[in-house]
Amino acid sequence: MLQNTADSHTLLLGKPHDRTAVATTLDALAAIPEEQVWLAKQKSPRTRRAYKQDVQHFLRTVGIVRAEQLRQVDHRAAIAWERYMRETEGAEASTIRRRLAALSSLFKHLVRHGEVEQNPVAHIERPTINRDEGSTLAFSKAQARKILDAPRTDTVDGLRDRAILSVGLQVGLRRAEIAALTVGDVHQNRGYDALRVVRKGNRKDALAIHPQAAQRIRDYLSAAGHAEDLDGPMFRPLHHNGMRCDARRHMHPDAVDRVVRKHARCIGLDRGYSAHSMRATFITTALDNGASLEDVQRAAGHRDPSTTKLYDRRGYDPEKSASFFANY
Repeated sequence: MLQNTADSHTLLLGKPHDRTAVATTLDALAAIPEEQVWLAKQKSPRTRRAYKQDVQHFLRTVGIVRAEQLRQVDHRAAIAWERYMRETEGAEASTIRRRLAALSSLFKHLVRHGEVEQNPVAHIERPTINRDEGSTLAFSKAQARKILDAPRTDTVDGLRDRAILSVGLQVGLRRAEIAALTVGDVHQNRGYDALRVVRKGNRKDALAIHPQAAQRIRDYLSAAGHAEDLDGPMFRPLHHNGMRCDARRHMHPDAVDRVVRKHARCIGLDRGYSAHSMRATFITTALDNGASLEDVQRAAGHRDPSTTKLYDRRGYDPEKSASFFANY
């Protein structure tokens, strides 16, 4: 974020082997700016990346390049930043709230460790967002069925995409959770196919999955040739010719989005859909078919049921739209 000479991750995670190394490491740790300590203590790489980008946006906007300048920030700079995002950039309310939350988290850390006296973001009014329903588009049941069956069954990339779409639409995992799966994560527990999942905050979970999703995973692994690589990535990048990539690495979460958009286009859906649409569709369909909110909340990995409700599209019934009754 700010200019510094210490590699905070290396220093915080280093393993010295002698007393001299210990002393050197302790001195180096003491020299790490608290901003880097705050960033390094975030458990999720994705959270670290997002927090870093959000704070860097603030630094660029107000022209801060040194730690001493950051420590002089007061509420006026935070208000100016919020107004710039809202009026000049036209940023979404959710984006503004997220950025303000990231900066507030940083200043809470600085206050806690005596670097600054108060958090200048603490009393900044956050823009309101719709807490009753999220904005993610969902597929209808018929559309979901078409997308599930859209990829080819005679190619490795088609089988991979079929498995990915099943995990999204029939298990409800986030795109990052899908991308992070390993081969050994699919297993059987009490006679049912199941998946081990690493949730946000590195929480580990396991849940029974739809038999079709499990079969599609096995079909893909068999065709791809890494079914026995239990510690290796489940979903891997492929060459442009559809052949298996030799690199033993995970797909990027953005690639999961591209898979969804590709096959949504195949059934005539051109805009607005993403991997999150699979999640919204899964939650709505499971609730509509009789699953309890508590069970769907657990499957989705939400800590709060109100978050699960944001994805529930049962309240949106286009067939009952008043517009259809406005006949002239």
